Amino acid sequence: MPDPFALEAPVLGVQLLLADAAEVADGKIFVLGGGLTVIGPRPQPLAVVIRIEVPWDRANIAHRWHLELVDEDGAPVTVGERPVGVRGRFEAGRPAGLRPGTPLSVPVAVNFPTLPVTGGRSYTWQLAIDGVTHDTWRQSFYVRPA
Repeated sequence: MPDPFALEAPVLGVQLLLADAAEVADGKIFVLGGGLTVIGPRPQPLAVVIRIEVPWDRANIAHRWHLELVDEDGAPVTVGERPVGVRGRFEAGRPAGLRPGTPLSVPVAVNFPTLPVTGGRSYTWQLAIDGVTHDTWRQSFYVRPA
């Protein structure tokens, strides 16, 4: 029997943005140096900002997300043998007084002190929600050569 809560892409709207740093507070995303597509060549902090738009009828349903860094060949970037990535969960609730049908926003900010990347190469952050991904749920960047 199929899961009635299973996610079908692109049921959820997703926006990704790269920045120098980011923070979530009071349901808002505070971004410093946002819109990066080129970094380096020296190691630097990097934040991945994710905004997930949940339809009204998908409120109060738990979801799992996974953000993974892959290289230009599509292979996972690793530190030692561990892939660079982050996992989390979210569930969008309906605030009291919100007009029925209003999409619900789930903000996420993930900050990395540095990344194991090589100059002259491109990388992509790829997001999956409940094991499903979509072509638009990714953000690429290039690392300047040293």
